[in-house]
Amino acid sequence: MIKALYKLFLGLLVALFIGFGISVFYSAPKMPDYPTTLENVGSSVPTLAQQKINRDYDKQQKVYQTDVAKYNRNVSAIVICASVVLLILSLTVLINVAIIGDGILLGGIFTLSYGIIRAFMSESNKYQFGAVTVGLIVALILGWWKFLRAEKRK
Repeated sequence: MIKALYKLFLGLLVALFIGFGISVFYSAPKMPDYPTTLENVGSSVPTLAQQKINRDYDKQQKVYQTDVAKYNRNVSAIVICASVVLLILSLTVLINVAIIGDGILLGGIFTLSYGIIRAFMSESNKYQFGAVTVGLIVALILGWWKFLRAEKRK
């Protein structure tokens, strides 16, 4: 029981390490601040100056949304690549260290899931499909390598 908990704990820590590491070294775009001059407009008709400020803010918001979608796509690609590296390490280099290897394997699976979630935030259906396809291929290869291949050896 304690070994299973340790593997789960290690897997979560690996996924958190990858996620927070990316956010530290690759910062997300900064959301534009809402103009304070528009806060008190309410139901009254905005002045020409306030209308211009609102249009400028809308343009900044659209640029921000585009930047965030691109950022999420990039983060997803980085995370998915990192998860594949973790999975390969766990199935090759760490195969003889069962507890740590399984924890890293679980961390790779969690990291892959995080990468797919980030892909859904990219607002690109083709990219989302690609990320899910990679996830499916990795899961099939992983299942074959870890479970079916091991059974054939016995």
